[in-house]
Amino acid sequence: MHDDRSLVEARLKRVLDERIRPAVYPESVPLQVAVWHAPGEPVPVAEGLAAEPEPIEVGARWGAPWGTSWFRVTGTVPEAWAGRTVEALLNLGFDENMPGFQCEGLVYQPDGTPVKGLNPRNQWVRIGAPVAGGEEVRLHIEAASNPVILDYHPFLPTQLGDKETAGSEPQYTLTRMDLAIFDESVWQLVIDLEVLGELMAELPVDSQRRYEIVRAVDRALDAVDLQDVNGTAGRARARLADVLATPAVPSAHRISAVGHAHIDSAWLWPLRETVRKVARTTSNMTALLEDEPEFVFAMSQAQQWAWIKDHRPEVWARVKKAVADGRFVPAGGMWVESDTNMPGSEAMARQFVHGKRFFLDEFGVENDEAWLPDTFGFAAGLPQIIKAAGSTRLLTQKISWSQTNKFPHHTFQWEGIDGTRIFTHFPPVDTYNCSMKGSEIAHAARNFKDKGVARHSLAPTGWGDGGGGTTREMVAKAARLRDLEGSAQVVWETPQAFFDQAEAEYPNAPVWVGELYLELHRATLTSQARTKQGNRRSEHLLREAELWAATAAVHTGFPYPYEELDRIWKTVLLHQFHDILPGSSIAWVHREARATYERIARELNEIIEAAQHALAGEGTTPLVFNAAPHARAGVPAGAAATPATDGRTELTPREGGGHVLDNGLLRVEIDARGLVVSAYDIEADRETIAPGRAANLLQLHPDFPNMWDAWDVDEFYRNTVTDLTDADSVTAGEDGTSVRVVRSFGNSRITQVLSLAAWERRLVLDTEVDWHETEKFLKLAFPLDVHAERYASETQFGHFHRPTHTNTSWEAAKFEACNHRFVHVAEPGWGVAVVNDSTYGHDVTRTVRSEGDRGTTTTVRMSLLRAPRFPDPETDQGVHRFRHALVPGAGIAEAVREGWRINVPERHVTGAGQVAPLVSVDEDAVVVTAVKLADDGSGDVVVRFHEAHGGRARATLTAGFEVAEVTVTDLLERPLPGATAPERDGDRIAVRLRPFELVTLRLRRG
Repeated sequence: MHDDRSLVEARLKRVLDERIRPAVYPESVPLQVAVWHAPGEPVPVAEGLAAEPEPIEVGARWGAPWGTSWFRVTGTVPEAWAGRTVEALLNLGFDENMPGFQCEGLVYQPDGTPVKGLNPRNQWVRIGAPVAGGEEVRLHIEAASNPVILDYHPFLPTQLGDKETAGSEPQYTLTRMDLAIFDESVWQLVIDLEVLGELMAELPVDSQRRYEIVRAVDRALDAVDLQDVNGTAGRARARLADVLATPAVPSAHRISAVGHAHIDSAWLWPLRETVRKVARTTSNMTALLEDEPEFVFAMSQAQQWAWIKDHRPEVWARVKKAVADGRFVPAGGMWVESDTNMPGSEAMARQFVHGKRFFLDEFGVENDEAWLPDTFGFAAGLPQIIKAAGSTRLLTQKISWSQTNKFPHHTFQWEGIDGTRIFTHFPPVDTYNCSMKGSEIAHAARNFKDKGVARHSLAPTGWGDGGGGTTREMVAKAARLRDLEGSAQVVWETPQAFFDQAEAEYPNAPVWVGELYLELHRATLTSQARTKQGNRRSEHLLREAELWAATAAVHTGFPYPYEELDRIWKTVLLHQFHDILPGSSIAWVHREARATYERIARELNEIIEAAQHALAGEGTTPLVFNAAPHARAGVPAGAAATPATDGRTELTPREGGGHVLDNGLLRVEIDARGLVVSAYDIEADRETIAPGRAANLLQLHPDFPNMWDAWDVDEFYRNTVTDLTDADSVTAGEDGTSVRVVRSFGNSRITQVLSLAAWERRLVLDTEVDWHETEKFLKLAFPLDVHAERYASETQFGHFHRPTHTNTSWEAAKFEACNHRFVHVAEPGWGVAVVNDSTYGHDVTRTVRSEGDRGTTTTVRMSLLRAPRFPDPETDQGVHRFRHALVPGAGIAEAVREGWRINVPERHVTGAGQVAPLVSVDEDAVVVTAVKLADDGSGDVVVRFHEAHGGRARATLTAGFEVAEVTVTDLLERPLPGATAPERDGDRIAVRLRPFELVTLRLRRG
């Protein structure tokens, strides 16, 4: 025998491909096929089963984009096959790519019982093992002709991403519809050889184990009669038995395999198709659980579980049984696997509230881990939210995608902005779609960065993104890898079992402080601006609706809209999924999202208006309702008569062209180009704008990333920039407090209104962009006369500091980052905030000025719009409106307050008179993010608040009703174990908070 691995590998590949794999199904007979094409959207199962199909032949084209076809396959098992295992082979026209990105199917029995899903890696349906011969076969397939959107090279614009533009050309060719004998012995031989061949390829060239495997494989192939594979497979397997039975070394890396099928709740398919993807995958997984006693499957995203319950009750029954058996495991405890950078504080909290509550209500299961394998980076406020929801662990894989820096740990403690630590694991297998290949298992063992102090990692195992899940081949490979020399040990375990072992073996895991920044997919902070605006505005409307409905319920008996708010929250949370809110889905998804956000806005405004009218009563007194957490013009979180103001703004011509706005606090100069060349803080005697520079500068960059169009912006985009300084017109506003600027460029037009209201220390910029550019990136720049080595941007329940310099590759990689309502830069004693109503992406840079000045300029740029062409070729075309404000002289306190103010405008109502706030706080550092009635319908008032300035805080919370009892709770409104109720004097509650500490109080009414 030649002891050359490459020769054996070549021999093995050819024999497997040409002789052994084809022999798995040695005999087959065709099935008869008929099809009915549903005329529009998917129909109920009963309707599809009852439809009258017409004959169709293998080789025929079928399936308009996004269509549904119901195939009926019938046939008879040959009598000669008695005693054999028989399967139906049903190939709808699959290619060899991953499941979930092309046509799919769900097989039903004639009575509507789901059997299993069909995809490229799962084309079989078991008919009998063994069969008696003569059985009549009748199966129905609900087949989805979802078009192929993703071709990795290149990313080409396509109209297939929306059923309104996709056309009707058939997408697929019916390939195979047969009954076939399944030869278990040959199939097992295939798995044996694949496992050993893959392991052989990963072992060192000169290792003893490699030589043993090479010889064993060579001997096994010698034993195969290529003209009688089925008759000699057993003999070949016997020659592999010894090498497969050699146990792993005691120090081998240990992998907890968790059956998994990451299913994007929407991405290259619409939400309605995900409902069916989940049904297909869970049907497969419940069937596999019945066949494989050691297999364990975990599924996250309570929304997807709810879809099964609501839309596929026949699948739901099987899922519930598998959960009761402890082998189909609810994971993650969130409503969806959301983005975690952009959702606001309350929304991030409600992801856990609604997710955990669903699993508790349905199964009595409480998750201890957050499960976010594919989310695009993790905000620094998340650890506290996870812990406040009653969880202590996090799993993700995505950070391994970072382009510049390799994260130094796979198992560690992650510390958030308030000091909370969460035990965190990054699977070193570097995929959430592990298929048990030898290369994956070997990579996990080699890659694991915590060797010497830990030896456990987790491998999410199964086809994902578009669903599919674990296959019987993966389970068979895992069985051989359970205890095999040369390989890591693989065992099926639940996420909890893995984490329990990992924490026990690594009690002093290293600590990572701050955000888990993904050095990739940075443009998701900007793509699809309307979706992001819809999210931000929905979050704040929900705050208002809960606040005013709770206030009206307590004060007037107004019926609190529990069901409506619950439904709307779940809809908003769904749209925070990590391919919807980030703007990386097809056009169909974002078209529907826009309509959904419009509907939500109407519904929430109706709730708000009804509650406010109930509170205001009948009358003609003009009232102003303030839902922001800070008093505004003397009005706390309640309503009062409209306050009078005696200040005014002067609007005068500027020497050299342009205009000057002056309100006694700020003097703002806008030149003839419509640019802000001065924003002078009169009280501080301090200029805001850097010398020789101009703010309100719109800048246009080319934007053609190396790969992921909607996802990425690569740093080289900065190499070329066009400053939009030409103005069509710069005119004084008729209100005497504003300047209007109009610019045209390319095929687009921008209209801005810059306004300075009386007695306000902020310049408001309202920007309307009629955007018709392609592959361009639009930024709004504010060069500030501030020397700052770091800056703050708001995140959930606080803010997070990032450096303005690029001393290291870690800092340089953060050239585009996320903020919520504000970005703040400061020197000791004086700072500037840039606040916004709906944008998230930004960059902050510092540059040294001229040699004579030697000062530094800190430039804040807000990202407004992009124009990628994939996966939505019309991304963000049309009219957009943004609001920003420049706030000179702002400390963090002012940044927080102005951020809320620009997002939660006052509402004006006429009524009988003042409305007292339901809850008020006497300290601005303590920010109330939610006032609502308890979800259990008890009528208790729930108040959630946090310290927002980054320091210690004492405050008095005053309730506008008689308080009988105060309880500190978790996010799910359950008493927090070990928590001491705050001191109370009647309806006044004394609270003390650590920096950024989050607190939820439940107030029982007297």
